[in-house]
Amino acid sequence: MKLNKKIAFLLVLVLLTTIAAGCGGTKTEAPKEVLIGANFELSGNVATFGISIMNAMEMAITEINAQGGVLGLPLKMVKSDNKSDAAESTNVATKLITQDKVIALLGPVTSTNVLAAAPVAMQYKIPLLTPTGTAAKVTVGDDGKTKEYIFRNCFIDPFQGQVGANFAVNTLKAKTAALFIEKNSDYAKGLGEVFKANFTKLGGTIVSEEAFVTEDKDFRATLTKINATKPDVIYVPSYYEQDGLIAKQARELGYTNPILGADGWDSGKLLEIAGAVALQKVYFTNHYSAFSTDPKVSKFVNDYKTKFGSVPDALAALGYDSTYMIADAIKRAGAADPAKITAALATTKGFVGVTGTVTMDDKHNPIKSAVILSFDKDGNQIFVESVNP
Repeated sequence: MKLNKKIAFLLVLVLLTTIAAGCGGTKTEAPKEVLIGANFELSGNVATFGISIMNAMEMAITEINAQGGVLGLPLKMVKSDNKSDAAESTNVATKLITQDKVIALLGPVTSTNVLAAAPVAMQYKIPLLTPTGTAAKVTVGDDGKTKEYIFRNCFIDPFQGQVGANFAVNTLKAKTAALFIEKNSDYAKGLGEVFKANFTKLGGTIVSEEAFVTEDKDFRATLTKINATKPDVIYVPSYYEQDGLIAKQARELGYTNPILGADGWDSGKLLEIAGAVALQKVYFTNHYSAFSTDPKVSKFVNDYKTKFGSVPDALAALGYDSTYMIADAIKRAGAADPAKITAALATTKGFVGVTGTVTMDDKHNPIKSAVILSFDKDGNQIFVESVNP
């Protein structure tokens, strides 16, 4: 009996020793790369935006890794297509964080899709940097508080709308304006409100306010109503698919005065949709000009053209800068730690990119300039003027 007890004791001791050795011998494998999640519109109604951003981001990552990566590790982008859909943006953000284990998120493109993804980033405390989501409420909640983990690398709609209104009144000498707003777009509604407030503040009169939905293709009936009010300018702050059709149909109906817009007009597909004639006297606010003589801009444009065969739009430039901003934040954080990266993004100061020099304010918005662009007789973009904050 005593012998059996002794044997049993020894067996238990061996088992416990084996378990302890197994636990103590298991080592956490060191990370081999730093994972960044990319949540972008690679298909759907604003796919050209997502694709141009992704192209530029991949170009930036290649450059960053050629320079040694971050923290001695290569930077890797895990990309997903949100299909230009808000619900899918939420799903993609969740997958990137919970399954792919990314430490930061880039994207989406549109404000509506950013707003859909932001609660996921907030829930899991992962920093999200949108290159292009311009709606003011992207980074600030209804309570007026800054969303801790949400950032952007583009000027906000209040600034963009104000620049558009000032240009209409001071440069184009417009006294009346019509608004044509995409009513299911946070981006368009926000811009419309700001333009209206600033245009009227400067002494202008809004003579017509009309709306459409994203899926609309024929705008002639509404444009006829707008035309009847004889506005000096029409403000259409939507995306290129709708913008191009609206410009084309407005010109076909005989509207010859200026049409104003925002950065959503900036797409290589716009000329294909609208035609060069329709783009005469079209002006829009944007984040940079590919025709800048700044050496940093020139290098970016030339490298992009060599690699992808086209001139990079502002979305590409913002995506390129945002990738470098994330890399810069990780380096300054000193660790691939979401909380430290969040703190580093919030204290970004004097970051020099192709879209300008960025200092992050307390609302997680960059302080940077805007430009006004138009089109020549062949439908090619031309620089009009630059506007500081």
